Amino acid sequence: MATAPPTTTTTENEKVPSDEEYIQSKQEKGRYINSFNPNFKMPSLRTIAYWMALEANHTNLPADRNELDDTLPVIQHEKGQYFTEKTGLNFIWIGHATCLVQMDDFIFITDPLFSERCGLTKFIGPKRFRPPALDVDRLPDELSAVVISHNHFDHLDETSVQDLNTRYGESLAWFCGLGLQQWFVDRGIKNARELNWWQDIKHPVKSDVQISFCPAQHWSRRGVFDMNKTLWGGYVIQTKNHRFYFAGDTGYTDDIPIFRQIGKRYGPFDLSAIPIGAYAPRYMMEAQHISPKEAVQIHIDTKSKQSIGIHWGTWALANELYTEPKTKLAEELEEMKIEANKFITVKHGEIFHVPKND
Repeated sequence: MATAPPTTTTTENEKVPSDEEYIQSKQEKGRYINSFNPNFKMPSLRTIAYWMALEANHTNLPADRNELDDTLPVIQHEKGQYFTEKTGLNFIWIGHATCLVQMDDFIFITDPLFSERCGLTKFIGPKRFRPPALDVDRLPDELSAVVISHNHFDHLDETSVQDLNTRYGESLAWFCGLGLQQWFVDRGIKNARELNWWQDIKHPVKSDVQISFCPAQHWSRRGVFDMNKTLWGGYVIQTKNHRFYFAGDTGYTDDIPIFRQIGKRYGPFDLSAIPIGAYAPRYMMEAQHISPKEAVQIHIDTKSKQSIGIHWGTWALANELYTEPKTKLAEELEEMKIEANKFITVKHGEIFHVPKND
């Protein structure tokens, strides 16, 4: 068994694959890079300025709230009215990348964000156009883990983190990428664990649950000087009965086939949550956000039996029409001759159930 990379502290519950084909995370001048893609390049400042000045935010959101309610309905749940059985795999899309998942008696949440805006403060940043299907008070008492893909404001929200910590305290285990643990410590959260790519760890209480951090093509930043100081990625959650994949935020690359590697090492998956939105225009978003076509390819690469599209229909973060990700996903599935029910979208708050494997 190989030892963990130098930047990681390991315990007997952790392991890092010894297979050399799995590219490890890498830093250059103290900043993480997409080490599996030598061609990765973020848009230039000039390109970003052009997009923001002339093209940004062409989502055509209707001014009429009733039209939004008809197009993107939100199913609200009271506490205790969902996940009533402790069997099977159950999924609720709360909004954007926030998903509540039950795997038998293990319940966790991804990238929790319940605030009105995703930004530096509650007054700055894009405003959500669809409310969250749940809030912190209506989450189940049995919630025992949070996985954070990266530190962008639409995935790591300080108010939501503080509210979760206030309610659950040390009964809630937090997982994040390398370099991000200190952010939680600074906010009084002592039980956050940081992981490297391809690193597996057991849940501190539920020892039959394995949580693995996987590569994604993205970047990180919250302030002026911290560009790529923390590591980004997706997660694989495994129990004795189920396997779940959360892709986080990512672009697509085939230089090193990281998504096929994820499928090879951890798949097949009973359910995957894969982003399908915030992809236009491609000259601006291609490096960091997949298109619906690329999302379908990740569904294939990772050997997902069933996938659900997330990261759309909640915030206006890019140029595509607000309903386009759903439409494009269906078109791409048809084009690639994949059954439409194998990769779906769900309503905010809708409960999707995957039965227990035989």
